[in-house]
Amino acid sequence: MSVATSGVALADKANDTLRVAYTKELENVDSYFNSSREGVVMQRAVWDGLIYRDPITNEYKGNLATSWEWIDDKTLELTLREGVTFHNGDAFSADDVVATVNFVAKEENGAKTQRNVNWMESAEKVDDFTVRIKTKEVFPAAIEFLSGPVSIYPAEYYAEVGPSGMGLAPVGTGPYKVVEVVPGQKFVLEKNENYHDSPKGQPSIGRIEIRTIPDVNTQIAELFSGSLDLIWQVPADQAEKLAAMGDQFVVSNESTMRVGYLSMDAAGRSSMDPNPFQDIKVRQAVNYAIDRNAIVDNLLKGESKVVWTPCFPSQFGCDQNVTTYPYDPAKAKELLAEAGYPNGFETPFYAYRDRDYAEAISSYLNAVGIKTDFKMLQYSALRELNMKGDVPLSFQTWGSYSINDASAMVSQFFKHGSLDSTRDDQVLEWLDVADQSNVPETRLEYYTKALTRIADEAYWAPMFSYNTNYVTSPEVDYTPTADEVLRFTTMRWN
Repeated sequence: MSVATSGVALADKANDTLRVAYTKELENVDSYFNSSREGVVMQRAVWDGLIYRDPITNEYKGNLATSWEWIDDKTLELTLREGVTFHNGDAFSADDVVATVNFVAKEENGAKTQRNVNWMESAEKVDDFTVRIKTKEVFPAAIEFLSGPVSIYPAEYYAEVGPSGMGLAPVGTGPYKVVEVVPGQKFVLEKNENYHDSPKGQPSIGRIEIRTIPDVNTQIAELFSGSLDLIWQVPADQAEKLAAMGDQFVVSNESTMRVGYLSMDAAGRSSMDPNPFQDIKVRQAVNYAIDRNAIVDNLLKGESKVVWTPCFPSQFGCDQNVTTYPYDPAKAKELLAEAGYPNGFETPFYAYRDRDYAEAISSYLNAVGIKTDFKMLQYSALRELNMKGDVPLSFQTWGSYSINDASAMVSQFFKHGSLDSTRDDQVLEWLDVADQSNVPETRLEYYTKALTRIADEAYWAPMFSYNTNYVTSPEVDYTPTADEVLRFTTMRWN
């Protein structure tokens, strides 16, 4: 890619407007009805949770709640912050917590990522500023989930407009309020001048304009022309070129909790017949066929690492001492022959992002005889196909909503839910124990059992952790965090 390097415009500091690009279209701004990273960023800006986890220290702090305690194994009592108002002027109280929890906890109401909410049984009001959240089972990760994907909505407004209305005219208590939504194209946020004393910090920049620009080259061109101030998830090669331009741009790289992986239809849910992925030798062959180190070194670069588990190493319970499959294409061919595919086979192969990574994986598979019919889809379309079970092989990623607990990934995909491509009863049994024990040692033991079996059976081919490249105008002061959440409250003008 070649771009002119002269005449770079300054950020829109004069108008106190930060202009940001999203690569993926956000299917719904309502945070319970999308599961994309872009949605997580919007969620943290527009809404608040009851608890906040400091991304640097991992300390839990009160946000919409000021204190909390377990009054029994399955009941958490929280004291709420007084004097908070929603963006539409409604006063925040226990009624909003009760209404939000009781809505999203019901599976029939269709929250996109059930794992984030289905651990809650219900909420009940003790008084105007005290609530109790009851869990279905003992759930030791409750505080972590309440500090992440569980946002509190205004009860009366949400009852009136529902998810579709919330998606078009979002209302929260967060540091930024949404003043314009053009679905699939543009979101405009303005500083909440009445933001409460939240550990997120007070917003500094007055206005945030977010546009959906799927093509990274177009984003970079707009960065040069001065019509964008911040882009992120920039491919490593382009980030390196921008960093080499001296002080024209600020390029930052930070690790993330996101894991890239190959999912295989070990459960035989898809219409592929015969289905090679039900054979462990085929799944092992897929694992041996790919040079993960080469992909990390040549494509991802930065802070990325090879990962062998369906979770991120920092997450509680994510034991890395499992079976690994180093690059061995001869071994892969041998296993395919043993499985009855000496000449390989053909398979659909899906992805929704990072075409260059997916194409590299595809080429490795093709080289050992697994001939891929590569299909690039929108995230929402691939997710729907996955939920129907009609995806034999796919390259996907999961960022765990930045929840630092193994349950946020391994339990999301291996507990017989709509996205589970394996349906292993033994893994389910062990994960149930790990997810529901209040004894840390027991949780570690049973996550290890589950992760060991998943690796031994080669149910997935975990690939690598992600890093994210952020590129900003020199006028923007921003230090990214390792959880892959753009925090507009920590951005300032230089």
